[in-house]
Amino acid sequence: MSASNATATSISHNERRTLLRFLGLYAFLALLILILGSTIYYKLQKDLMLQTKRLELEEYSKELIDGLKLLHIYFDRYRTYPRNPLYRSAIYDADKVRIFSTLKHPRGVALDRVIYTTDHVIHYIHVLDSYYLGAKYVVVEIDDDRQWFLQTWKNIVFYGGAMLAVFLMAGLVLVRLFLAPMRNAIRLLDRFIKDTTHELNTPVNAILTNIEMIDEQRLDESTAKKIKRIEIGARTISNIYQDLTYLVLHHKTASQNRYVDMAKLVQERIDYFRILSESKKIGIETDIQPGVKLFIDEGKAARLIDNLLSNAIKYNRRGGEIFVRLRPGELLVQDSGMGMESKAVKEAFKRYKRFDTSVGGFGIGLNIVAMIAGEYGLKIDIASKKGEGTKVWVRWQNRGER
Repeated sequence: MSASNATATSISHNERRTLLRFLGLYAFLALLILILGSTIYYKLQKDLMLQTKRLELEEYSKELIDGLKLLHIYFDRYRTYPRNPLYRSAIYDADKVRIFSTLKHPRGVALDRVIYTTDHVIHYIHVLDSYYLGAKYVVVEIDDDRQWFLQTWKNIVFYGGAMLAVFLMAGLVLVRLFLAPMRNAIRLLDRFIKDTTHELNTPVNAILTNIEMIDEQRLDESTAKKIKRIEIGARTISNIYQDLTYLVLHHKTASQNRYVDMAKLVQERIDYFRILSESKKIGIETDIQPGVKLFIDEGKAARLIDNLLSNAIKYNRRGGEIFVRLRPGELLVQDSGMGMESKAVKEAFKRYKRFDTSVGGFGIGLNIVAMIAGEYGLKIDIASKKGEGTKVWVRWQNRGER
């Protein structure tokens, strides 16, 4: 895994997630607009069809009314309800009680409407001025061939799909235009961090090297304290530099995996951090078994150990304790610090997650630990109790050791 690649991947992932969210919302709104437009179009097409059919049905109703009038006048002679194979009909009295019907669907006729379609038939209602045969309402019914319905839906699917595709393409172009300034700003910031990180190396190393060359025996107590403070500050900066280097620049350096003497490395890192722990009067107790080895890049192993020790010091109480145990397949770092709540433990490996801003840092240490663990298949477990401290186990398969 490459940290810078991870950074780029994270940016790309966030950009892709932002893009998908915007497009999702955009598509949802576009669909709402299309559904609303399709509904209006469907209603207009239906009304247009009914208006067209109304002229035809009015002619049928006039024919029916003429037949009813004739039957009403000459009822003794004809006694036959007027029929036509082109349509079906019914008559209702003033109380909307059916007198006679040849309708396919005689139930539930809406006599208060003029023309409507239901169950694949079209009803036309005409209110009579003269009550022939006691009828107040005349209903004419014809079959609805549904051609208008099929054509309307074809148009909705075809043109709606085309418009949705156009909307999505326009949305894609818009979101890329909107994201371009943010992308450029992130790239500039990334380049600035890389350049700054690179420039930190020389002065930090110069400070540490010169401090090591100072003969403390020749210094008075006051000057020795000042030098120690400088060394503590320089080592803190150096640790931050190493973390930033891992996150930003380490992708340029290929991993040099080999069997690392973990016992030696853990002890070296403890010695390196001892001056920092002593500044808070924190004691470090160790139980390190010699000969424990792990196939890993030594620099990454050092970063992993450094961040565990740094956190144990950073989040420990003044005068507290740190216990480090190394066994085949397991490294334990335990502190007597402030501890974390269970919710905080679940978020401990998130980048930039800080649970106490008063202790400094950027919240990248455990994220780096998680990245290294993920790269080498190491398992990390955390047990923490608020006010009592935290235990962090790093475990690996014994087959990686000699």
